Amino acid sequence: MTAEPDDVTETRTAYDLVAEDYAELLQDDLAESTYDRVMLGAFAELVQRAGGGLVGDLGCGPGRIAGYLAGLALDVVGIDLSPGMVEVARRDHPAIRFEVASMAALPFADGQLAGALAWYSVIHTPEERQDELYAEFARVVRPGGVLLLAFQVGEEVVHLTHAYGHALELHTRRQVPERVRSRLAEAGFTVQAELTRQPVPPEKSPQGYVLARRELD
Repeated sequence: MTAEPDDVTETRTAYDLVAEDYAELLQDDLAESTYDRVMLGAFAELVQRAGGGLVGDLGCGPGRIAGYLAGLALDVVGIDLSPGMVEVARRDHPAIRFEVASMAALPFADGQLAGALAWYSVIHTPEERQDELYAEFARVVRPGGVLLLAFQVGEEVVHLTHAYGHALELHTRRQVPERVRSRLAEAGFTVQAELTRQPVPPEKSPQGYVLARRELD
């Protein structure tokens, strides 16, 4: 049996630890995030225009984005590596299905999803394994389906030792938009729109969003 990568263990442990406080601190964040709502609204509209269907929130955390998308009439399922986060998501959004799973091995059949989003969730995977994530996204999103990514923009690997009121160990990796576009193209997606906005305190880096469509076979 292959040993779990250290970064996966670190990420799960950190988010299990902060799950309750993370959910509380960010529960009203979307109400103050115009660009977040704009990109999520565009994603929802594109999914619906393409015929609708199941949408995967990949790295769903406590379910706040899944809950917002459900409010936009999408059929959403959330997955997260952290059992603690999934427990909070199930409690706070009982009408939505949430499962514990890795983004590197998604619990969906080939082409099962009409759309997927990875909302600040590719950021914990080292660069050398991110191609695998994009390939897995392409496997589960049907041709013509939609993918939305959100991430911090930059080159740095940030080592967190304290976050959400807890001492912890967690690494986040800012993303270079050009590299993101290249990975999407290699995996079989075509970029439809891209937005970079300036940071709003306490953010320390620009924030990036990319909407892409799975290429038709």
